[in-house]
Amino acid sequence: MSRPFPPRHSSPSNSFVRVNGKIRAREVRVIGDQGAQLGVMALTEAINLARQKGVDLVEIAPNATPPVCRLVDFGKFRYEQAKKEKESKKHQHANRVKEIQLSPNIDPHDFATKLTHAIDFMCEDMKVKVTLRFRGREMAHQEFGFQKVQDFIREMVPWGHPDSPPKLIGKSVNVMLSPLPRNKRAKNPSGKEAPPPSEEDGEENGAEERNGHPPKPSAPASSQQKPKSAERGTPPKSENGSFEQSPFTDVAVKAE
Repeated sequence: MSRPFPPRHSSPSNSFVRVNGKIRAREVRVIGDQGAQLGVMALTEAINLARQKGVDLVEIAPNATPPVCRLVDFGKFRYEQAKKEKESKKHQHANRVKEIQLSPNIDPHDFATKLTHAIDFMCEDMKVKVTLRFRGREMAHQEFGFQKVQDFIREMVPWGHPDSPPKLIGKSVNVMLSPLPRNKRAKNPSGKEAPPPSEEDGEENGAEERNGHPPKPSAPASSQQKPKSAERGTPPKSENGSFEQSPFTDVAVKAE
């Protein structure tokens, strides 16, 4: 009895590959380990040929008639498939799309704000879909909407290009913008500010002193601030941490 649904913990159907005795077809079209076409042969004959060469018979096109199999080491085959999937995932970020909505009578400040957002998306390798919607009687003057979209595209030239001319679909004008390659793309005008000075400044001063340049002078702390003990009238401390003897103690000793 066949199951109507695949098992819960089974691998998806697109990643399931039949190997050797799990192949169900009676005849298969075989591709050699060097990529040469070996023709159509019986399944048992193909399996024996794979055993003679020390490889596996892997079904790569099960929907073909007859199914196409390849003589290859199954571990190597899985490694190549995983490598291809990994390479394809690297370029998936370019398929992300952000939408910018405009209107025929948009304010210049709002237009500049949306333009800044679109530039930020382009600098992150995202596509931008520009949509301008007409409302009510605005459909009678579509040329104003197309002009606004063309102005937006003209401002985006240093960072991206349109995939096709703007088109009117229903009551909106749509156009897709794709980012330019990084080596041809302009820098983001809203770049990050310079980081504050860090502890490396002290290391730079030491390097300047070793190279023969005098270090940057620093104001002495004694000239900037007076010790609190002097302001309050208490005797100053000596280097060893004890209070120095004041002239009043000598007077008290002589009086005794």
